[in-house]
Amino acid sequence: MAFTFFFRDSQTLELLVEAAVPALRGQAFIHVWDAGCACGAEPFTLAILLREQMSSFLFRNVRIHATDIDETFAAQVASGVFAEQEVKRIPGRLLERYFQPAGRPGHFQVVEEIRERVRFERHDLLSLEPIRHELSMIVCKNVLLHFEEREREEVLRMFGEALRPGGLLALEHTQKMPGPLADLFEQVAPHAQVFRKLRTAHRHAPHVGQAAPAPRRHGAHARAGP
Repeated sequence: MAFTFFFRDSQTLELLVEAAVPALRGQAFIHVWDAGCACGAEPFTLAILLREQMSSFLFRNVRIHATDIDETFAAQVASGVFAEQEVKRIPGRLLERYFQPAGRPGHFQVVEEIRERVRFERHDLLSLEPIRHELSMIVCKNVLLHFEEREREEVLRMFGEALRPGGLLALEHTQKMPGPLADLFEQVAPHAQVFRKLRTAHRHAPHVGQAAPAPRRHGAHARAGP
């Protein structure tokens, strides 16, 4: 079962936003991919952190593509409605500013300014196809640890292809960058798994006479996990 909550690993997300915002100010369209979004707590957290660092004018340029293989999350991401126990970790000032009563007891709804920046799409990471290119940021947590080593490398290489030059990638704090990909990214800070794309990523070509491995498309591994 997918497991996440608002402001989980907030240190990493805050570092990601702080590193990204100066460059984002010069972009007409800001596309962010949250891969393995589950119920939406993480992409909404990311949207709130971005809004805190941006003017309302710049924030209107943000598009957060929240994806998961489990389509049952689509309705909750679209509504932005969460039970009181799900929002209790949110700092009081941010809860007051970005949430409102949902019209039923014990529930809160993300305000429209934040909701309209986040859109759910079903996506299987193991298709090795990005949702789009020229992404400014990618966040992928609680997913890659369920993949085999080769699969992790292929997905991370795909992320590199999807990011624009200088784009940022945030991973789970326990997920290190594989050695074969070290020349594609630089770590932004030693205490967080936030990386900046160094150059255009290319998938490894198969050896002569060797067929390229077909991407796996089963769903179990692409679900966000504990």
